[in-house]
Amino acid sequence: MAGPLLFVRYAYPPNVLGYCGPADHQAFFQYGAAGVVDQGLVQLAQAFQGAWPYLELIAGGNGIADPLNRRVVEAYWVGNGLLDSLPLGTIADSMEQRFRPRVGSQFGFLAEGVLAGGVPHHSFHVFGVYPWVGLLGDDRRAAKALTVLDRCRIRWGQVLSVAGDQAVVNSRHLQWDGRYLTLGEPEAETVQCANDGVGLTLAKDDWVSMHWHWICDRIGRRELQALRTYTLYHLDMVNPSCNASRHRCRPGLTHTRCARLACVTATTRRARTPA
Repeated sequence: MAGPLLFVRYAYPPNVLGYCGPADHQAFFQYGAAGVVDQGLVQLAQAFQGAWPYLELIAGGNGIADPLNRRVVEAYWVGNGLLDSLPLGTIADSMEQRFRPRVGSQFGFLAEGVLAGGVPHHSFHVFGVYPWVGLLGDDRRAAKALTVLDRCRIRWGQVLSVAGDQAVVNSRHLQWDGRYLTLGEPEAETVQCANDGVGLTLAKDDWVSMHWHWICDRIGRRELQALRTYTLYHLDMVNPSCNASRHRCRPGLTHTRCARLACVTATTRRARTPA
């Protein structure tokens, strides 16, 4: 599948809900349904002000001209080796140019996350840039914050059954115990896999990726492992722990430096998050 069409699969769910991207979500969906790639689709993709700078960063840091190259798109939403080849300096040097004008007051959170070893994966933006992790400590907002974090991240699961445009998938949801943000035990959830018959053809036991209420793609072992790895890595980054048994290091950093930066950043983010 071409990179722009893969981008549609992952970006459409929040777009149809009105959270990000172009106003014309029907046109965006039709591009994916028809399998058409042209400049119109590129312009729609550029309207995703959260995702597009990350695609530019990944592509530029790997010498790839097209931000919608398939490997670049996969790196951002699922994860692959393109992320590991980006040194901290390259990511940091891109921040001022690509992100500050777009994220405004959230730029400080993003910069702190990079210092902690964060990489330009969607889970980094969800856990390390959005303010929702900091709101977990507010009893009035914790339930909503947990729901948003769980739905906004790209999660994985295994298909139990399919009926029409919906599928029942066994997946692990985020849990908050008052201190740590972790993954719970697998449980069944009903998600959408098609729109009026237009969508993925799935079978029982397929592994899939999901975004909000929608199944994005059928994934193999490699993609599943990558999605798990980067999600758990960024979860550790925002959890307030330097315990060696919990911390996962980013490739290229020693454990001591990586864990110390992650712990300091998580504490600082909570202190700076508005009440």
